[in-house]
Amino acid sequence: MIRCISASDVENAVRDLFIDANHKLSNDVLLAIENASNCESDSRARSVLGRLTENAAAAEKMGIPICQDTGMAVVFIDIGEDVHVEGATLEEAVNRGVSRAYIEGGMRLSLVSDPLYDRKNTENNTPAIIHIRTVKGDRLRIVAAPKGFGSENMSALKMMTPAATEEDVAAFIVESVCRAGSNPCPPIVVGVGIGADFEGVALLAKRALLREIGSSNPNPAYASLEKKILEKVNALNIGPQGFGGKTTALAVHIEYAPTHIAGLPVAMNINCHVARHAEAVL
Repeated sequence: MIRCISASDVENAVRDLFIDANHKLSNDVLLAIENASNCESDSRARSVLGRLTENAAAAEKMGIPICQDTGMAVVFIDIGEDVHVEGATLEEAVNRGVSRAYIEGGMRLSLVSDPLYDRKNTENNTPAIIHIRTVKGDRLRIVAAPKGFGSENMSALKMMTPAATEEDVAAFIVESVCRAGSNPCPPIVVGVGIGADFEGVALLAKRALLREIGSSNPNPAYASLEKKILEKVNALNIGPQGFGGKTTALAVHIEYAPTHIAGLPVAMNINCHVARHAEAVL
């Protein structure tokens, strides 16, 4: 049986999710920062981590964004095969919600309509980047993931050959984090995509950032690789906000997919310490 969901309900949910994601650290992020502080041996790093949690608490109390860069609106949607959105297209509803969130929430409008020649602000932070998957059931899952560009600009992608080893993949990720330095506002979350193709591997890396911090890939081999890369990244001594220490990253998350026999795509996408995301199911 088809279940109808009003476009206005989608719009309202998107609006609330983007305001929530920009104003409050999720519980998994807060816990990860607190745990890192308890394990950090560097006094300066501990102090910085403490300031990050103080900043988050102040933002939530005052009802203002945690960071001045409230991001480009990225939306992940899983739509059940039995769902019909009525009153507008799904994309129209999402963009209306994003527009309301950024204008009504008093958040920075960072989008320009033409990337190269006429960099004129769109004045409502749309259009959003929308990724839609069809799943079984009659529910609509929406994940809002505002993405600041201090971290986005540190992305990296390499089309490796099938001869590449686990060590080669790890070295590419660690070298990319090293080059990023303090630019993505560490402690970071590192999303890694392995497989698919050029655009598919980048999407895998971004989806990896949505996982709860502390979770492991269900495949033991990839879970082990996540752990190895995290240890190597934290040995770089970049530390919180680049001031040194062993907490450069809170987590490394890997997602993988089948790929062509002639290639081994690998991509890395970074979230800053805010690691913003919020979700709702309609």
